[in-house]
Amino acid sequence: MLPFLLLYYLNVYKKGRHARLAVEDNSRMSLRIRAEEKAILLRAVSLRHTDLTDFVLKHALRAAKKVIEEADHLKLSERDSLRVLDLLENPPPPNAKLLAAAQALPKQK
Repeated sequence: MLPFLLLYYLNVYKKGRHARLAVEDNSRMSLRIRAEEKAILLRAVSLRHTDLTDFVLKHALRAAKKVIEEADHLKLSERDSLRVLDLLENPPPPNAKLLAAAQALPKQK
């Protein structure tokens, strides 16, 4: 898991026009929730025979991993996939900028 996801849990409180960030502890996270939403969560918790923390954490992590996976994977259409394969097999000749960049690289020993 990416370390930056677990570095800090921030609570943001509005005070006037400026936001104040409060970092209390890296192991806790708080959130505001409407009573109706909490009742739904509590019902689901009782149906799964677990506790609220485990239930919310399990499902929030599953959703977070899905978002990360979707962001990390590029999905190409068949046409675009064929275009990429064609460019890999038949690359265009290097342009002047690429040649200049290659010449500017330090020589390997």
